[in-house]
Amino acid sequence: MAKAIPRIGSRTNGRMGSRKSTRRIPKGVIHVQASFNNTIITITDVRGRVVSWSSAGTCGFKGTKRGTPFAAQTATGNAIRTVVDQGMQRAEVMIKGPGLGRDAALRAIRRSGILLTFIRDVTPMPHNGCRPPKKRRI
Repeated sequence: MAKAIPRIGSRTNGRMGSRKSTRRIPKGVIHVQASFNNTIITITDVRGRVVSWSSAGTCGFKGTKRGTPFAAQTATGNAIRTVVDQGMQRAEVMIKGPGLGRDAALRAIRRSGILLTFIRDVTPMPHNGCRPPKKRRI
């Protein structure tokens, strides 16, 4: 009969609690990426770890309807509902992209009852961009 190997440490028999614990997050960052075809909302804590996310595509909008302001509003509402339950009160907002969902997403964030500390536009702007490819000779 083989001798049982004694386990050392607190985790003796598998996992003790649930792996994904609901952390209390009083302050967070809401990232809004509004392209012409879709709007993606990502909510992170101040360290940058994703707490909740949603997009117009995951909310059930298909095709060109994903780029609409209403789709952005619905996606924002879905993402924020989960973090309000976890106790988020204040948030910073980073908006990126040229899409139609920018203003609608911001309006939905305002209506949710979260206090906004600041709103920043982080759309990447090229400072004269990359060098173009050389002209083709025929």
